[in-house]
Amino acid sequence: MQDFSFYNPTRIEFGAGKIAQLQQLVPSNARVLILFGGESAMHNGTLDEVTAALGNREVQLFGGIEPNPSFETLMQAVKVVKEQHIEFLLAVGGGSVIDGTKFVAAAALYKGDAWDILLQGGENISAALPFGTVLTLPATGSEMNKGAVITRKSLQTKLPFSNERLYPQFSILDPIKTYTLPPKQVANGVVDAFVHVMEQYLTYPAQAPVQDRFAEGLLQTLIEIGPKTLAEPQDYQTRASLMWTATLALNGLIGAGVPQDWATHMLGHELTALYNLDHAQTLAIILPEMLRQRKTTKLDKLVQYAERVWGINQGSDDDKAEAAIERTREFFESLGIKTRLSDYRLGSAHIEAVIHNLQRNDMTALGEHGDVTPAVCRQVLKASL
Repeated sequence: MQDFSFYNPTRIEFGAGKIAQLQQLVPSNARVLILFGGESAMHNGTLDEVTAALGNREVQLFGGIEPNPSFETLMQAVKVVKEQHIEFLLAVGGGSVIDGTKFVAAAALYKGDAWDILLQGGENISAALPFGTVLTLPATGSEMNKGAVITRKSLQTKLPFSNERLYPQFSILDPIKTYTLPPKQVANGVVDAFVHVMEQYLTYPAQAPVQDRFAEGLLQTLIEIGPKTLAEPQDYQTRASLMWTATLALNGLIGAGVPQDWATHMLGHELTALYNLDHAQTLAIILPEMLRQRKTTKLDKLVQYAERVWGINQGSDDDKAEAAIERTREFFESLGIKTRLSDYRLGSAHIEAVIHNLQRNDMTALGEHGDVTPAVCRQVLKASL
């Protein structure tokens, strides 16, 4: 196990009716801006419930944050924060809304060009507004971590950033709020959480049995409950398990003290920025071939993954690795998430723009060994056609 520092100050309020806790969690005299995405938060009653729980506080709303939150939209929210002297932010939605809120929290207090926050990966953030979240879509884990990803549409660029000042003060997780989600969004959430675990787990052996077993348990849980979350959308216990698994997948625990990959995510970000695919769709496309193209350096962990997660115990190490990769692809497909570029009307003609963006954004030495070059990414994309 590698040395590590672990810090996570986010308070979790988990369960039905927990939105009422906002009365105690948000400062009583704060001017609050509620940030949300589309109209579903209004139609399903969540916004009404949130505003009622906030009582007599001065509250304003900012909606329209996209599934891939855009710099352009978020800068409009920053303007509202400054003009209205907002003191506390409350994200009501999924990971995109929470990611956007993290950017607004930092950009509202940043003295220079807010785009620099993304260009420097958040290292230049010295202050941020306090904020909390009401999670309605389990997927990204943003409700209990310090990171976010923002797209600048005008540049077709999607960049990650992180900073310890961007942990939510609290996050409310009520599984009932997931009951009305479209099946596609639920499936995306399962895939997103699954690949988050894989990016931290499937690298190389690091003598970290605690992290390995924890990660394998999360993967097995997602495999077990994934289809059930779609078949029985109002099964409270299944939705609760999904919500908590997605949070644990990226709150820092399983990644502490182990090497991490994230090449699949970085390549996926470019597909989203250029072709507007859902984040989870890009992960489902890329992960199987990313594992296959790097099978030699990942073989030990692939075999462990095959045996422990999928119960594959027959054949050579190469046979086990191949079988595990295909089982992973089949799992994504079973949720209704397609795993080929051609499924999204993308072909070989679309590949070079992705490679260009990787190079432009200095994503040229990815992965746990820094050996995932643009050439490797090109091979992954070709194999994913």
